[in-house]
Formats: sequence, C-alpha cells, structure tokens
Amino acid sequence: MEPLSTRGLPRLSWIDTLYSNFNYNTDGYEGDGAEDGKSQDGSETMPFIDESPTMSPQLCAPRGPDGETVSPTPPEGLLPGGDIEKGLEMKKLVLSGFLASEEIYINQLEALLLPMRPLKATATTSQPVLTIQQIETIFYKIQDIFEIHKEFYDALSPNIQQWDEKVTVGHLFQKLASQLGVYKAFVDNYKVALETAEKCSQANNQFQKISENLKVKGPKDSRDCTTIVTMEALLYKPIDRVTRSTLVLHDLLKHTPKDHPDFPLLQDALRISQNFLSSINEEIDPRRTAVTTPKGEARQLVKDGFLVEVSEGSRKLRHVFLFTDLLLCAKMKKTSVGRHQQYECKWYIPLADLAFQTLEDSDSCPHIQVLPEHEIEEMKIKISVIKSEIQKEKKAPKGQSRVERLRKKMNEQESWLLLHSPTIPFRIHNKHGKSYLFLLSSDYERSEWRESIQKLLKKDLQACVLSSVELQVLTSSCFKLRTVHNIPVTSNKDDEETPGLYGFLHVIVHSAKGFKESANLYCTLEVDSYGYFVSKAKTRVFRDTTEPQWNEEFEIELEGSQCLRILCYEKCYDKSKLNKDDNEIVDKIMGKGQVQLDPQTVQSKNWHMDVIEMNGIKVEFSMKFTSRDLSLKRTPSKKQSGVFGVKINVVTKRERSKVPYIVRQCIEEVEKRGIDEVGIYRISGVATDIQALKTAFDTNTKDILVMLSDMDINAIAGTLKLYFRELPEPLLTDRLYPAFMEGIALSDPAAKENCMMHLLRSLPDPNLITFLSLLEHLKRVAEKEPINKMSLHNLATVFGPTLLRPSEAESTKGQHITTASDIWSHDVMAQVQVLLYYLQHPPISFAELKRNTLYFSTDV
Repeated sequence: MEPLSTRGLPRLSWIDTLYSNFNYNTDGYEGDGAEDGKSQDGSETMPFIDESPTMSPQLCAPRGPDGETVSPTPPEGLLPGGDIEKGLEMKKLVLSGFLASEEIYINQLEALLLPMRPLKATATTSQPVLTIQQIETIFYKIQDIFEIHKEFYDALSPNIQQWDEKVTVGHLFQKLASQLGVYKAFVDNYKVALETAEKCSQANNQFQKISENLKVKGPKDSRDCTTIVTMEALLYKPIDRVTRSTLVLHDLLKHTPKDHPDFPLLQDALRISQNFLSSINEEIDPRRTAVTTPKGEARQLVKDGFLVEVSEGSRKLRHVFLFTDLLLCAKMKKTSVGRHQQYECKWYIPLADLAFQTLEDSDSCPHIQVLPEHEIEEMKIKISVIKSEIQKEKKAPKGQSRVERLRKKMNEQESWLLLHSPTIPFRIHNKHGKSYLFLLSSDYERSEWRESIQKLLKKDLQACVLSSVELQVLTSSCFKLRTVHNIPVTSNKDDEETPGLYGFLHVIVHSAKGFKESANLYCTLEVDSYGYFVSKAKTRVFRDTTEPQWNEEFEIELEGSQCLRILCYEKCYDKSKLNKDDNEIVDKIMGKGQVQLDPQTVQSKNWHMDVIEMNGIKVEFSMKFTSRDLSLKRTPSKKQSGVFGVKINVVTKRERSKVPYIVRQCIEEVEKRGIDEVGIYRISGVATDIQALKTAFDTNTKDILVMLSDMDINAIAGTLKLYFRELPEPLLTDRLYPAFMEGIALSDPAAKENCMMHLLRSLPDPNLITFLSLLEHLKRVAEKEPINKMSLHNLATVFGPTLLRPSEAESTKGQHITTASDIWSHDVMAQVQVLLYYLQHPPISFAELKRNTLYFSTDV
C-alpha cells in the first residue's frame, strides 16, 4: 500500500491507528473488513484514507453506532464493580490517543502560522506578496486556536505520563470547551478565508507555491520528519477538530465512574460542546478522501442527503452522494444482527455523463403520484397526538415500555410522511443511458443540489467506469463519509434536543441589495415541519428594480420548527417558458439563505433584525415569535365599539345584521377574485395589510370597500381568519366544546347525526347563522380544489382549531398539560374532524334546523 506521506497527508501515529480500531464507532466506524482497506479474505483493496475515521466532516452532534445522537450521560451500568479498573485503563487509552492526535493538530496549526510572519513582514514593503487585510482574513484566529491547544496539550501530557486512577482531566476539557467562541469566529470566517486564499493564489505565483507546499512536522516518535500539505487542507483542520473533541468527551464519560471527580466536569464540557455544535449553522464543504478519480486526484465527497426517488412508479427513500466526479445513489442494506448497516449502490452517473432535463423533455417523464393534502395534514396531527402521549407516558410509573411502542409507531408515521410529502421534481439524465427522477419538498433543496452539480460540471471532467471492486469500496466507504447521518424524523433525535417552536413567527421582509441588473423580484418564506420544509408566505413582486423595498410583514404558524429560509426569485412573465409540469417552478432563484430559530433570540418581545447573505445578495428582515400558549389566550377587546375581540352578538346587534359585516365582506371578496388562488386561506397574507384592514373594520372606515378591492387577496383571507381567532370565545363556544368533542367521537352514524345537529341548534343565533354562512363559503372554495389545491380537509385543518379551540382556561381544565406543543396537539384532530363533518354534510338550513326541534333530543 502506498504510504500516506507520499499522498500529501499527515502520517498517522501508532496510537491513532490503535485508537481508530478500538471499536470507537461513534460514527458507525469499525476497523474490520473492507472498511479498513482489506477485503473479508484479508487481501488488500483500494485504500480508504481518512486521518480521523470517527470524525464527521460537518459540525454536528456526535452520533452513536446506529446513528442516534449521543447523550451526555453514558448508558447505565457500563462500569459494574470489577470493571472500574478496566474502565479507567480504557480512559487512559482514549486520552493517549487524543493526546497523540493533538500533537498532530498543533503541528498542522504551526505549519499554517509559519508563512504568516514573513508574509506580514513583506506586506509593509514596496513589493508585498499579500496585503495585511488578506493575511488577517486567511489566517484569522489561527494563532489563538494554536495557543489554546498548545496550553491544553502541555497541561494534559504530564497527567497521562504520570497516570493513576485518581488523575483528573475534566477541568482541562472544561476550559477547552469554554474557549469554543474562538472556533465560532473561525467558522464564520472560514468560507471567506478559503475564497481569499484561492484568489490570492490565482493572482500571485509566489503565494501559490507557498500555499501548496506547507510543511507539517511529524510526531516526535515519527521517522518521517515532515509532510507536504496544502493550505486549503490545513484550513479545514479546525472544523474537524471540534467534532473530534466532542466525540472523545463522550468516550471519556463512558469509561469514567459516576462517582469519580472527573465525571461532572466532563459532562459539563460535553454539554457546552454539544450546545456549541448545535448552534452553528454553516455550510462547510466536506474534505474527505475516498478512492482516486481517473485523473489520479483524490475523490472527495461534496454533498449528501436523503432524497425520495421515483423508481418503477413507486417512491423509494435513497441516500444520494455527490462526489467530485460522480453521483451515487444508494439504499441502506439489511444486515444480520450484530453488524452495522451498510449501503448498497442502486446506480451511479459519472459527472462527465450527467445532464439536467430541459423543459422540452418534460413530457417523457413519468406522472408524479401526489397524495391529497388532507392525508398529509391528517398524518401530521396523528404524529402530534403520539408526541403528546409519549410526554404523558414518560411521567407515568412503568410507562417506559409503552413509550418504546409509541416511538416505534411515530417513527413509522414520520417515515411515511417523509416519503409522501415531497412533490417538487428534480430530474437528471445519463447522456448514455437512463434518466432518474427525485422528488424534493422544497425549491431550496433542488437549487442546492443543482448548484453543487453545476459547479463541478464546470471542471475538466473525465468519464469513469468503476470496476465492481472499486464500486464496492466506494459504496462501503459511504457509511463513514456521510455528513447527513439520520433520516430527519423526530424519533432519530435525542430527547434533550430542542423540540422546536410551536406558535406564530412574525417576519418582516424589509429590502434586498446586491442585484447587478434590474429585475422583477419577490421572496418566499419557508419553515421546517416534520422533517421537511413548507412554503408559508410570499412577498409581492417588486417590478424592474435592483433594490426592492418590500417592507411586508407575515405571520407564519410554526409546528416544531427550528429553521427559517428565505428564497429570492426573479419573476418570469414569459408564458412560452412555462413548463407543462404543474409542480415545476420556472421563476429563477436569485439567492437563498436560512437562519436557525433560536428560542432565546426570537422569543423576546422586541423585533430581532437580521441579514441573510445569498450569492452576493443581502436580504434584510426582522422577526419575533409568539408561543402557542400565548396565542391560545382570547383577550376581549377593551374597545367595544370595534369588531375584533368583541362578542359576535354585540357586533350583530349594533350592526342590526345576522352575520357581522366583516365576515360578509371578506367572503364576498374571496369569492369574487380569490377562489382560484392556489393555497387560499393557507398562504399567509402580509401582516401590515391585515392590520390595516383590521383597523379599518374596527373604526368603520368609509373606504373599506375601496381598500378591499385594492388589497392582496391573501391579506383579506388572513383578516377573516384573524377575526375568528380574536373572538373573546370561539364561534362554536366554550360551553359546548366538550360536547362537540364527545359528539364527533360517537361511532353510531345516527347518534352522531342527532348529536351534531342538536349542538348546532344549541348555539346562539348570531353564532349559528355566521357559522352556516362560513360553511357554505368554504364548500364553494373546495369546489375549485383542482385549481386552488384547497380540499375540504385542508380548509377544516385551517379553520377547525380557530372556530373550536377553547380559551386557555377551558383547554387546560382538568388536564395535566405542560408544554405548548401538548396544548396544541391535544384535541386538534377532533377539532378538525368536527368542522370536516359539517363541511361534508348535505346543506344545513337554519330554518330546517329550528323546525326539527323534536328530532334533536340528545342532552348536551
């Protein structure tokens, strides 16, 4: 086998080799078989070279052998009685391995710093190689990181040399973890540093030679004194290092008794490290070496993720890997008990043979089977109910076995949702063979995959054909190469992880800068929901400008969301470019970006202003969050002369009407020009427009009709929803709420009919007549489902909780509900089912209802 040093990589010390084969499989790595460069019969295969086999190339929480997130607390009973001494010996081995790798890391940092001083010296001369600013950008925080680790190494080394079971090192790891802020600064600057180094190399031959020939000293016990490494490879080392440190902390905890003074210190260090990793949201290109490409270069993983492939007419979940020269589609292999899961290659396309499908070819693609949206919504509600049950069972004595059963059921349902929810097509061709179709949940993902592939296609690519052995080695290496470890379902998350936000996110999209040419521009907002992203709002199109000023506010409902995405588009008005596939978006993405929804940041009462940078474009926005438990509060208006927050009977009596004027006008306007609007009542309207309409109705402005005719239709739909949400009590009343819940649960159709009609008749007249008006309107909207994509079930999902959800005091009466998500999920399915029952019922007449008094005999 070719020695590592000749490949431009640092030599591994013996302890690293020992360490990596210690079943240290936090990333699914074991030193066995083909995974370790040998086939099962012991013969050498093409080597997989990886300096740190257990390291994830992205900053992420450590994972266990089956892909679960590692908990800071080690498994119970891992160090029973006589095993304590053995455990501490293992602890020493873990520390020895880590110390040896620290030595390599410090040498790598030192190699980076070596050219920095002479470069700085020449920067002030008449012939500088680089400017001071370029030097500071490229070598940003390297000196600080070097000093932190040198101090850590010098303090840890004597402890291992003079080892005994009472040695404590936790305080050293605690101090190391407390200095992670330096890494945050480094990570934030990482991409700029790489880009600057690349530009400087292209512009200056002298710097190019320096950056391609950095000399890294070998370990003290190594015969080979130096290794030649590129600057790009060394700049990536700190990214890998944080993850490595976190993984080591997990192993140290595993082999430290709970009563050892080190245990709480190591646990605290791990907590700090995990919090730091989960707070970072940066796209960092993985730098991983697999087998070589036809040109003799190192094949690197660029991107990977779970995608839904349409294969033989059905949906299949695949893990797709994009390498520097090929795209590989794999599925998880079923393995025998005791062996780790592996991938099986379904197909691969050399990038030299890959092409995207043109719009003209779209007729030849298979028809995409899309499930009715109400089935998707129904499954989301079922998952919420199970989540709520799990929380209750956790507190119950002996509830653990039921928790496991519920988790399994939730995993099945979330996996189903993940498979059936994506609808946006992403098609690729092999120029010499078959075409493939993936379905994605968001235009954001499709754009990311397309951009990553297009960037690689610009390079001088050579076609490659992998032998069966090469393909086997590459596919088996995928398991430890992957950067996306788990299918994105809740059951794969650790209980300690944040459950996400439930409630309403208020977002103002202010403006954008950085466009080179005038265009017709708009933004869409997406948030994650149950493992995939959903489009929630869209700004108006700002015509023919380089600096759009939208200043539009939206209220977005969150369902366990952790991330907000903003996509900026150029609107296409050329009808000749329209694709025949309904799901295909033809508007051009100008830029895209995302921010983590940090509860502490967004839950303050004040607006939080931020900027997303995307492809040279900067979009300025503000956001704040209202939790669902606060949104449950129906606060009566102090201003009884208005309509919002005022009892419906007060409003109808004042207006001398049967149905409030606001309800009649909004319904009329939606039916006039919004009934064909895709996602009507689901897509958020601009919050400032909704507030303007609210004020106009509250003050009975004479210009209401003019405002309504000029206003965006989603704002009018939003105003109607807001009116019902802000009623002091729900339209179907607090008093009757328990009876509605019991009625919808009846099994006998005749008994259910009798009860449900009697409950309507029991409503106050203004409530009943308004409800019947709304019911007929929603039925008319659903008649246009083929155009507006709003089924009866979709409408029931939007309006059910609004019309039925009791005030906070009523909703928690007699219940042990502790979290916002519990409050939300409790009875939501029943609320939706109540409204759906009435929507699916033949027309209900107010007069007929009142006339059939004797028939409705069920007691409330």
